[in-house]
Amino acid sequence: MWKYTGQQRPDFAVEPEAGQESVWDYPRPPRLVSDTRRVEVLHDESPLASSVRCLRLCETASPPTFYIPPDDVVWDAWMPLPGQSFCEWKGLARYWGLKAAPELGAIAWSYPQPSPGYADLKDYLSVYPSRLICTVDGERVRPQPGGFYGGWVTDEIVGPFKGGPGTSHW
Repeated sequence: MWKYTGQQRPDFAVEPEAGQESVWDYPRPPRLVSDTRRVEVLHDESPLASSVRCLRLCETASPPTFYIPPDDVVWDAWMPLPGQSFCEWKGLARYWGLKAAPELGAIAWSYPQPSPGYADLKDYLSVYPSRLICTVDGERVRPQPGGFYGGWVTDEIVGPFKGGPGTSHW
């Protein structure tokens, strides 16, 4: 059973400096936060999305995941893929690939019918920063450790983060 809920930072958590956030202060269940910084997603030099109206999903032990409003996504570049997954908080996700690079497979996801507590995510797109170039206010995003989660690591976020080896007990 998960014992961390953002109420108390564990001893092994990095202490945030001024202007930083600890992922151990994020709540469980996760919270959606509006974010007005410029978020951009590119493949090679091609823009796939750009927005100053994103939602950040903040959950204990994970870097935030940025969700881009559907109006700010270049949908002609994307193709729906078969398969889906279920999140206990957000509901059923669908996956997306790039028409120009189908070999990359599932590199983004959205929630066509999110759970009631996350209705604002409807049709917003998030991407795996390990597979595309993602920036937040010009800073290149680094991917969350491991291959499962899609958190966006920036300089303002401190961990450690779940997803890497030895973190499954968190």
